[in-house]
Amino acid sequence: MTETHQGSCLCGEINFEITGNFQSFYLCHCTHCRKDTGSAHAANLFSGTAKIKWLSGEKTKRTFTLPGTQHCKSFCTQCGSALPYYLEGLKLLVVPAGSLDSDIPLKPDSHLYWASKANWDDALHTLPRFEKRPVKK
Repeated sequence: MTETHQGSCLCGEINFEITGNFQSFYLCHCTHCRKDTGSAHAANLFSGTAKIKWLSGEKTKRTFTLPGTQHCKSFCTQCGSALPYYLEGLKLLVVPAGSLDSDIPLKPDSHLYWASKANWDDALHTLPRFEKRPVKK
C-alpha cells in the first residue's frame, strides 16, 4: 500500500506532500549531521521511489551541499527548518523525520557513524523524562 505523508517547516511557509514508501530510517551521528542539526544526530528517512510535491513556499527553500561531499541540507530561509531533498547521484529522496506532520510507520533501523557520536551522547535514555519543560525553583 502506498503511503502519503504531509510535512512543513516550523513557520508554516513551506508545505509538502510525499507519496510513496520509505525504505529506511537512520539516525546519523557523523560530524556533518551533528553540525547541521545542532544535535546528537540527524534522523532521516530514505526512499528510492517516493515522490515529493511542494504545496507552498518552494521558493523559500534553499539547499546547501558541503563542498567535496554528498552531504546536503535543505532548509526554509525564513525559519531554518530542515526540509527534504533529492540526492541525484544516488536517486534517493532524503526526508528529515521531524519535518513530517503525519505519523510514520517506521522506527529507526540503526545508528550510523556511531564512532563519531558526541561525547555527551551516552545513556541519554536514562535521563529523567518530563511531559513539558520543568520549572526550576
